[in-house]
Amino acid sequence: MPADLAVIGLGPYGLPLAQAAVAAGIPTLGYRTGPEADPLTPAELRRMLSGGFRTTASPAELGRVRTAVICAPTPPGADGGVDLAQVGAAARTLAGHLRPHTTVILESPVQPGTTEDFLRPVLEKGSGLRAGRDFHLAYSPSRVDPGNRDFTPANTPQVIGGLTPACTESAAAFYGRLTDKVVRARGPREAETVQLLETNFRHVNIALVNEMAVLCHDLGVDLWDVIRCAETKPFGFHAFRPGPGVGGHSVPQDLTGRASRVLRMVELAQQVNNQMPRYVVQRAAALLNEHGKSARGARVLLLGVTYKADLADQQAAPAQEIAVRLMELGASVSYHDPHIPAWTVLDRPVPRVDSLYEAAAEADLTILLQQHRTYDLQGLSVKAQLLLDTRGATPTGAAHRL
Repeated sequence: MPADLAVIGLGPYGLPLAQAAVAAGIPTLGYRTGPEADPLTPAELRRMLSGGFRTTASPAELGRVRTAVICAPTPPGADGGVDLAQVGAAARTLAGHLRPHTTVILESPVQPGTTEDFLRPVLEKGSGLRAGRDFHLAYSPSRVDPGNRDFTPANTPQVIGGLTPACTESAAAFYGRLTDKVVRARGPREAETVQLLETNFRHVNIALVNEMAVLCHDLGVDLWDVIRCAETKPFGFHAFRPGPGVGGHSVPQDLTGRASRVLRMVELAQQVNNQMPRYVVQRAAALLNEHGKSARGARVLLLGVTYKADLADQQAAPAQEIAVRLMELGASVSYHDPHIPAWTVLDRPVPRVDSLYEAAAEADLTILLQQHRTYDLQGLSVKAQLLLDTRGATPTGAAHRL
């Protein structure tokens, strides 16, 4: 069966799109842009294969689809922006086989203007075709929330911004097969800026509650109770919660060039969030000191080293820096995470404990970094000698909270 869709890049953005497309009955071709980790279980992979999904290493097959979506990763660049190298490589590969009337959509997180100023010239040069005349070109910000069981691609509105009205409608027709609602932006720059706003909104608000966490600790105020009360307000407030740092694949964007003179709050938010691992270690050292122990030589157990609960993804997880800083203080660090069978810090393997309660009872300090569903936090708070909860997940009074 010929594929209707090619997903170029099977990482954190492309693989969920491919899964959603297969679930909607769309024959889908997957093309890897790099050594992306494959988080699919064998059962999930079997379902996708039986639903019409297949992968290919042949660029020629990209020219046989009606829609091609570029989902290549865009890691942070050296200048503080995003690195478009993999997007460019994917575009050049696609361009060599691009046929007229194909709809090309970019979903990778990028700076405003990338679709028109970067992607379009690459596609036109490599194909000899003209965007908006010979093929459709659009941008759609990825709204993937890994592990979220309430909001999936099927019930999350998808924003579309095309180079021309016809481009927008062609992309909207494709996404209309995946989701209940399609939202049309004025153009690709507006759609790209939607992604910028959504990502930075999250980081700025997390930074606010992270600063509130530090302030409330100094004031002797229970921030978690403050948030519990504040979120009862039915308007003008959206609850965010502090944590040991911010991880994941969506980083604050466009902090260079023209935007850096405007998005000063985003840059400040990034600085605040980047300081949280250091603050967690400071709190850990202070707790040990209050209980007559030094960080040097202390046995510290880290619980949950992924960036998000119930996922095996460690992208930008704050656990790495926290472990490094604890080791620099002379602490003996071990970890427990049901999703991570092995973990390396400073090129050295970190001891993984099997018996969680026994390890917590033996550790001088246990730090909860991620609240995986499998953790019995009530039992843990009883067994642990000393527990620092950075997620506010333990019962009130059962642990020291961030």
